[in-house]
Amino acid sequence: MFSTILIILLVIIAAVLLYAATRPNDFVVTRTATIKAPPEAIFPLINDFSRWPTWSPYEKLDPQMKRTLSGADSGKGAAYAWEGNAKAGKGRMEIVNSVPSSLVSLKLDFEKPFRANNSVDFTLTPSGDNTAVTWAMRGGRPFIAKLMGLFMNFDTLIGKDFEVGLANLKRLGEK
Repeated sequence: MFSTILIILLVIIAAVLLYAATRPNDFVVTRTATIKAPPEAIFPLINDFSRWPTWSPYEKLDPQMKRTLSGADSGKGAAYAWEGNAKAGKGRMEIVNSVPSSLVSLKLDFEKPFRANNSVDFTLTPSGDNTAVTWAMRGGRPFIAKLMGLFMNFDTLIGKDFEVGLANLKRLGEK
């Protein structure tokens, strides 16, 4: 009886591990908000890391977080490193492409709570009096992330933060 239960348990564990291995190797999380403002009013908020505390939801994770700005003041070459509590973690991001009023691309490297290397794009698309702002993050999914993804939805977890950040940008941009 005990050996039958053990065999069934091992088969279930093996099936879960095999299923996790078949999951996609990459992920993309994307959210878009429409802001009643021209791209020129929103772009500087994204293109300048010194302005991120006014809108980024990640700035609120640790009030004692150590922040270091380096490189250019804004645009390509501007860098932002942080080190904080378990929620904030530790990492660095750098603007690798900046097209005035239309695109800001980041290289995002996490060290803690886990290592990850992602790319982030903020795309601003004007439409009449409005601007569609899209926040997208892409990256690889190692096996452990694939396995965790069976039990939690990363798109929902990360997407909620993007929605808060975009709502903050909307509030600031529409002032």
